[in-house]
Amino acid sequence: MSLAVAIQMDPVETIDIDADSTFALAMEAKRRGHGLYHYLTQDLSLRGGRVVARARPFVPRHDPAKPGELGAPVSIDLAALDVVLMRQDPPFDMAYITATHLLEHVHPATLVVNDPVQVRNAPEKLFVTHFPELMPPTLISSDRLEIEDFRKEHKDIIVKPLFGNGGAGVFHIAPEDENINALLELFTGLYREPIVIQRYLPEIRQGDKRIILVDGKAAGAVMRVPPDGEARANLHAGARAEKTTLNTRDREICDAIGPTLKERGLIFVGIDIIGGYMTEINVTSPTGIQEIDRFDGVSLESQIWDAIEAHQAAVHRA
Repeated sequence: MSLAVAIQMDPVETIDIDADSTFALAMEAKRRGHGLYHYLTQDLSLRGGRVVARARPFVPRHDPAKPGELGAPVSIDLAALDVVLMRQDPPFDMAYITATHLLEHVHPATLVVNDPVQVRNAPEKLFVTHFPELMPPTLISSDRLEIEDFRKEHKDIIVKPLFGNGGAGVFHIAPEDENINALLELFTGLYREPIVIQRYLPEIRQGDKRIILVDGKAAGAVMRVPPDGEARANLHAGARAEKTTLNTRDREICDAIGPTLKERGLIFVGIDIIGGYMTEINVTSPTGIQEIDRFDGVSLESQIWDAIEAHQAAVHRA
């Protein structure tokens, strides 16, 4: 059955057709005959209790020079659609949170992926703290004395912003590093929120494993290996993607969190594992499906759409 689908995302011209997970989802939707619209978060409005978007018909194309054809903008009542994919990149700021509040007005009659209420309640570096037994030692705080005590205990630490993304603002502070006070002053000046301090995991040199879960089940993984001299394994920060498999510990972690993800309606999720520890649960705009597709000869976007269609059909049967 053909569905009417809107994709809330970043500008089409910024798409990397060989890496972008949203593009892969759009191409699979096109293959299935779904009608697509594209809009930016600033195109969302709440008017008279109705959520409308100034959207444009969207036909994705596997052409790096022109990743998609966009039609003339039209005002669409999102309640008239079947599915909205919330796929704009973080930061997870008040603009992002506001978008979840607006989309809450149409979900679940119009299926929003992921559930906007649960996205709002599950920022990457906070949601993971509900599974402390799966995490490395972690402190979330603005208190200098707490931070000093944590560093005395663990010596080698990572410091990062609570709502950052893409590896931005992530610092490795080695035991002999004298810059911690200056760094804390910088973070205090830039952010009102607490910061995240974690015990440094030397296994990062072998890579950060991104695992994709679809409807609470592990679907595939890719290893992101940082370049020499770099403590960040984000592809945006220059890491390289390598083929990998799920080991026993990975499956234990996925089995532990999977029921919670499914219960919360988090259909498409990416988790990060370093040295057997889960460091983040990404529910906002997970990436990695194109890399896994290429390494494993699979189609994760097809699995994700199977899950979306099943959820959408269940809503309308209810």
